[in-house]
Amino acid sequence: MSQSSSPHQASKSLNGAELFSMFSAATKALRRHADVVNRLNVYPVPDGDTGTNMLLTMERMLDSASRARTASASQMANAMWDGALRGSGGNSGVILAQLFKGMS
Repeated sequence: MSQSSSPHQASKSLNGAELFSMFSAATKALRRHADVVNRLNVYPVPDGDTGTNMLLTMERMLDSASRARTASASQMANAMWDGALRGSGGNSGVILAQLFKGMS
């Protein structure tokens, strides 16, 4: 819940739309830098697809969560987790999906 605050204090809560917006921006940043993450991918299997798999997972997660129509950050995080898990690419996508499980 938001607490009453002066204009100079940061909000102490987050709603579903804000959470979605935050991860939408993160997905855009990952889209710009997925190739860098791919080049870093040398362990345990140097297949160079971690950035791509993370990006696919995030895009599928956003697609699924965009249909959630909820104001609750917790419910949005749950929708994100469901979309990320169902749309996860590779091991990195499954691991990334667990971030959303932890938030939900």
